[in-house]
Amino acid sequence: MKVVLTKDVKGVGRAHESAVVAGGYALNFLIPNKLAVAATPAAMKEAELRMKQATDRAVLDAALLAQNLASLDEARIVIKMKANEKGHLYDAVGKQEIRAAMKEQARVDVPEDAIKLEKPLKELGTFDIPVAAGETFGKFSITIEAE
Repeated sequence: MKVVLTKDVKGVGRAHESAVVAGGYALNFLIPNKLAVAATPAAMKEAELRMKQATDRAVLDAALLAQNLASLDEARIVIKMKANEKGHLYDAVGKQEIRAAMKEQARVDVPEDAIKLEKPLKELGTFDIPVAAGETFGKFSITIEAE
């Protein structure tokens, strides 16, 4: 059965793509869970329109992220946290804290999922934070200081 996916489905395809799946899989799982709709001509036209909108939005987001990363090169982002005498933080610094500091200090908004932090930071110091969204890559530095 041919369906148009409304969301990404692992092993089947991405949102707004058409896919051929078993009839039972489509009728008993994909369509009831609103992961797909039957591939009618109207649904196919709607999917093409949404796919074009999604790619246009991705291009704009990548351009905006590249502009934001360029402005972050000169910015100095400092996060103040409580730490013990050995320089270990009582609370880790994660993506949310980094994003909030970027918005407040550098006036730059980067999506949280674009910040590629392997694990939360738990020590004082200066760290390079990688950022990637789509095909746009970059990094910026943050400094964690004791309160």
